Amino acid sequence: MRIVDPETGCDRAAGEVGELWTRSVQNMKGYWNKPEETARVLTPDGWLKTGDAGFADAEGYLFLTDRVKDMIVSGGENVYPAEVENALSGHPDIADVAVIGVPHDKWGETVKAIVVRRPGADPTAEALIDYARQRLARYKCPTSVDFLDALPRNPSGKLLKRQLREPYWKGYERRIN
Repeated sequence: MRIVDPETGCDRAAGEVGELWTRSVQNMKGYWNKPEETARVLTPDGWLKTGDAGFADAEGYLFLTDRVKDMIVSGGENVYPAEVENALSGHPDIADVAVIGVPHDKWGETVKAIVVRRPGADPTAEALIDYARQRLARYKCPTSVDFLDALPRNPSGKLLKRQLREPYWKGYERRIN
């Protein structure tokens, strides 16, 4: 197992977030009749790019934090939505929250929170952004908030972030690892 910079493939130091790569006899050999997809996920020397973001501590314990494809690159800084979601989910007026990257002319992408309010609560976008600023580095904080009655999920409960991102990225090309 390795934790690497997803852009360069260089190993990350203990505690630094990167992409989890694995290599073992159990790894797949490739996708059937899909050489381009195989080349995207397998390195020439046999490392499988899992798409999972995480870090290993100094003792070698693995901590998964997010999916690499959900990472937001804002002004050259990597923002993992799960960290922002965890910070916002502590707000008493939030029932559910998802964080996505949306296009921004200056920063490339910027952080957007999509919030489901608790019944009877009516937080403002500004109040939620201020709440995040008290808990996160400024570049990780949402610059905008939208409100929905419910977040889209598949039958097993998995959040459908692609569906949330689609309306904001029409006419833009989003970099996805």
